[in-house]
Amino acid sequence: MSEVYQFDVSLQPDEALKLIREGMTQESELMYEELNDLGAGRMIGTLVYERFYFRSGNQAALVIIVDNLKGTSNVRLIPAGGARGKIFKFDWGAGTDFAASVEQILLKYKHS
Repeated sequence: MSEVYQFDVSLQPDEALKLIREGMTQESELMYEELNDLGAGRMIGTLVYERFYFRSGNQAALVIIVDNLKGTSNVRLIPAGGARGKIFKFDWGAGTDFAASVEQILLKYKHS
């Protein structure tokens, strides 16, 4: 299973997703986007990005989920697909870098 990075932010999910979309580099292609307004101020949104990493020689994907279902907006980053090989899945840090790019975009809104 892929490593999941998560943190809370002081933004509503729709605001966080907008900042991510605006802040991602051109090397990252937005593959899927969804935002569900559940009423009473509760939302859950998903973005899926893809990027080619030369160091791993592979396309890597990043699934971004932001929700405020428990009161605070929680961001979950799930990198996938950056590893080569069927037995040993080693992505040369591509997944961590991909997730870190989103964390950097939201850094000033991140709860410590």
